[in-house]
Amino acid sequence: MKFTKKIVAVVAGVAMCAGLAACGGSRSGQATGGDAKIEKGATIGISMPTKSEERWNKDGNNLKAKLEKAGYKVILSFADDKPAQQNADIENMVNNDAKIVVVASKDGTAVGPAVEKARDAGAKVIAYDRLIMNTDAVDYYATFQLEQVGVLEATYLIDQLKLKDGATGPFNIELFTGSPDDNNAKYFFKGAWDLLQPYFEKGVLVSPSQHGQGGVTKDFTVEDWQKISVMSWKTEQAQKDMESILDSTYAHGEKLDAVLTPYDGIAQGVINAIESKRPDMKPGTDSWPYITGQDAMEIAVANIAKDKQGQTVFKDVNKLADAVYDMIVEIAEGKEVSGLNGKFNNNNIDVPSKLLDPQNITKDNLQDLVTANYITQDRFDELTK
Repeated sequence: MKFTKKIVAVVAGVAMCAGLAACGGSRSGQATGGDAKIEKGATIGISMPTKSEERWNKDGNNLKAKLEKAGYKVILSFADDKPAQQNADIENMVNNDAKIVVVASKDGTAVGPAVEKARDAGAKVIAYDRLIMNTDAVDYYATFQLEQVGVLEATYLIDQLKLKDGATGPFNIELFTGSPDDNNAKYFFKGAWDLLQPYFEKGVLVSPSQHGQGGVTKDFTVEDWQKISVMSWKTEQAQKDMESILDSTYAHGEKLDAVLTPYDGIAQGVINAIESKRPDMKPGTDSWPYITGQDAMEIAVANIAKDKQGQTVFKDVNKLADAVYDMIVEIAEGKEVSGLNGKFNNNNIDVPSKLLDPQNITKDNLQDLVTANYITQDRFDELTK
């Protein structure tokens, strides 16, 4: 019996590779149909990393509501930023006979043993927005075009500083990356650094602080990204780091032209630090730096309206929930998963992936968040008064 199943998996894997090309070490049987159907009313597990960030509440509850409406039982858990708690949550789902487990990992490596238990129990595993690393127990991955997030952030800064128009500066810029335990953070930074590094090479952009264990120079590489990271994406940590930068480098009226931050919560920490340490810098004037972000959080909507933050990257989590819902329904019906348009290597296998497009949001198109039903008009009006 085991031998027969192995042959079927190998054949299915070959078929999948033909569709995705260059699969390398992909897990056998991914991206294929023909699996046993999952009955309506079956249990689906959804494990989110934390309740403390606005977006994960939206993600988890959006997907839960869609699945319950379709007749599935749903176990939704939030791991309180604790890898051990997330592992326990996933094991609880397995113990409750979850047929599919959707995981937005707190720590993409630490969650491996738990999803392997899910796989061994016969469950399908979908990595949600954050890739699960160093294991073959991942069937699919759904996220946004990760490097494009950084491209949008860097492009905004390049446009505002008029670097393509020949501005020579030098412009002072400080850079932050996301949590060192989040694999996505590296891709966000790569998208941005690929565009910004040439301007460091020319001396048009400079980072005068020693932020990042020696500072960010033209020789800084994508592999150095954790040197300027913010653990758990925390606003408070970003504020402390930025206050230290301001005290050491900008305490005597020096100009700060721009801050690359990969997330609205980090941007808020930067804003708090500037308001505390440099009250002479005023939003909406040339004294205030261009600041980037991601996730279109409510605080970012308010900050953009008040000229405190210049830009955010909108990742429509309603569409991500829709994409994962479609995956779950196709798996449940024994169909081939559709819409796969990429793959990500997790150091073990190439995981078939569904990648969505992020959108750049500035003050000029802030209203798009209402149009997308991401935020209500009434709430938008409250935030932007």
